[in-house]
Amino acid sequence: MRTVDPDKHARKRADILAAAALEFAANGVDGTSTAAICRRAGIGSGTLFHYFPTKPDIVHGLFGDAFARMALVYLEAEAEDDPEAGLGRILRYLFDDLANPLTPGLMAVALLQVGRDEAFARMLGEDEERARRVLTLLLERLAGRGAQLAFPPERAAAWIQHLFDASFLASGDAGFDAALQTKELRTMIGWLVGRSVRN
Repeated sequence: MRTVDPDKHARKRADILAAAALEFAANGVDGTSTAAICRRAGIGSGTLFHYFPTKPDIVHGLFGDAFARMALVYLEAEAEDDPEAGLGRILRYLFDDLANPLTPGLMAVALLQVGRDEAFARMLGEDEERARRVLTLLLERLAGRGAQLAFPPERAAAWIQHLFDASFLASGDAGFDAALQTKELRTMIGWLVGRSVRN
């Protein structure tokens, strides 16, 4: 019986998703053929369909992996003894995403997908709820250590999410400057949490 090397399997899956991310970011889901993903990944269609039987499965795999990585960041942030360090961990991850050149295209994919794919909408909703819960918890801890939050922790957490949502949506605008946006976000979040925000 043929055995599967789990490391090789994981690498191949990651290669397919990396190729799909590039194609989706450039052409959208509807404008991307599975043949284009296969060409970019250097695989045949049989291999692609072994990993992902349909294009929506590829979308779910791509974003599902991103949400899983973010869930790990939230867990690590929550486990930090210092809530400021925990908040910094989350912000670093989000700032890195904002600077990713694929972000504008993938944001467009997510916006389209959420309106036509209930399972995807649930995945996104769960990620947002998880983020709100952990941000609120960290801000409660910061307030407990004397930080002068601009608003109650849950509202401050909501505003941090709103600021990032707006920034990600704006990332496709002509002239968008991720470095400047990050600098200004740091200032606004610093005001919300009563602390300067650093790396």
